[in-house]
Amino acid sequence: MSSPEDAKLLKQYTPETLDDCKWVSLQKIDYLDPKGKQREWEMTTRKTRSSGTKTDSDSVDGVGIIALLKHPNEPTKIVLQKQFRPPVGGVCIEMPAGLIDPKESVETTAIRELKEETGYSGKIVDKSPIIFNDPGFTNTNLCMVTIEVDMTLSENQHPVSQLEDGEFIQTFSVELDKFHDEMNSLFEKGYKLDARVQNIAQGLQLAKLYKDMK
Repeated sequence: MSSPEDAKLLKQYTPETLDDCKWVSLQKIDYLDPKGKQREWEMTTRKTRSSGTKTDSDSVDGVGIIALLKHPNEPTKIVLQKQFRPPVGGVCIEMPAGLIDPKESVETTAIRELKEETGYSGKIVDKSPIIFNDPGFTNTNLCMVTIEVDMTLSENQHPVSQLEDGEFIQTFSVELDKFHDEMNSLFEKGYKLDARVQNIAQGLQLAKLYKDMK
């Protein structure tokens, strides 16, 4: 079976025209700074953002999914993934995620993507406001959706993913109590850490360190 670690970069180059790019485009912005001086800014944008009906999908590119495996007799675990990402030249530790289809809601996308990428079914317990990944570089954004997966249900006993052609994703899980330490360990092994994943791990660690703060 192929694994994300089997992938490798071949070359990096600049396309002849921006029309050769299917998923993103490059734009320049003219704007006034706080002192009234006109300036320029360069940014990237996604070509996939929906512009259909007046739903939340019109302004949201995608979802990140905090999937928690819940079992009455076992520690709660978070679902993570390994996926080769060409821009960073290595295998990233990520959470399930995906782009929102036209006229699809954030909630529908989260449930669908979790099922497709991991095989798990669950219920939504929380949704974040719209957040921006790298606002100095791109307007790309997403909502973080927390989904609880009941591991006592038969449908979650032997989950099977439904990956698209060209997707090579390995799913694994980590106990929440060991999340922070496991991310450090994976980093030391050479894996690239997705900022959203590490932010959650760091947040849990901060909650432990400062749990007695008023």
